[in-house]
Amino acid sequence: MPSLLSQAVAAAHAAAQAILRLYGGAVSVEYKDDRSPLTAADCAAHRLIVAALGQGAGALPVLSEESREIPYAERSAWSRFWLVDPLDGTKEFLKRNGEFTVNIALVENGRAVLGVVLAPVLGTVYVGGCELGAFKAVEGRHYSSCTELIDGAADPRAAGWEALPGAAPAAGSGVRVVASRSHENAETRAFIDRLAAERGRVSLVASGSSLKLCLVAEGSADIYPRLGPTMEWDTAAAQAVVEGAGGAVTEHPTGTPLGYNKPNLLNPFFVACRHGWPANPR
Repeated sequence: MPSLLSQAVAAAHAAAQAILRLYGGAVSVEYKDDRSPLTAADCAAHRLIVAALGQGAGALPVLSEESREIPYAERSAWSRFWLVDPLDGTKEFLKRNGEFTVNIALVENGRAVLGVVLAPVLGTVYVGGCELGAFKAVEGRHYSSCTELIDGAADPRAAGWEALPGAAPAAGSGVRVVASRSHENAETRAFIDRLAAERGRVSLVASGSSLKLCLVAEGSADIYPRLGPTMEWDTAAAQAVVEGAGGAVTEHPTGTPLGYNKPNLLNPFFVACRHGWPANPR
């Protein structure tokens, strides 16, 4: 697992550098069949990640958002593979608000067991997994140790990364709910209203991309209801971070943990909760 973590961090770091080189300039946008945007940054990051993860003997298969056409008849035989979103939050990238990420997850038997979420503009890296725990590194503090991790010379603990979750919220602080900057609907609003009725004061924490899940992992938010469509590559890496931090990401309303490598690669509605919260609040 340490070598796989180093490999994933290195791939995410290379993709982030490519994205940042394109971030400040003019960006041409194409649109996929589902009307989601695609930029040169998405494509450049995809190529770098696939090349980095596909190196060496015994390299694992890679399923990326930009290679989603791999047929289920082929990938259904994969017991272990990389699941990648080269640029999660393309809309945030186009808005220039910095709230986009590179997501790389290791999936084993349908479960996300290791994840790397890197926010290039924010200079933040999250890593986590069921056996690893969860950690955060921030540029200007311990982010420089990212190089050591890439080289395989350190693990997050030895590199001094911040363990997640952080400090517990103050008593009486109410419920902190993550809301999407780009996606809100009537179902989500109704869920939040129910929380307010049951638990008292609710405050909203807005963010984009998989950073919403990472806010739950680090304890900056209590719950993230996503009652709208997402794809597997949107959530796998950050789910591993949330679970490594002791939280849960479960289907709503069944409470089943999100699983991966389904035929259509579409997630059901889900709710992510931080450590110490019930896994499936209604």
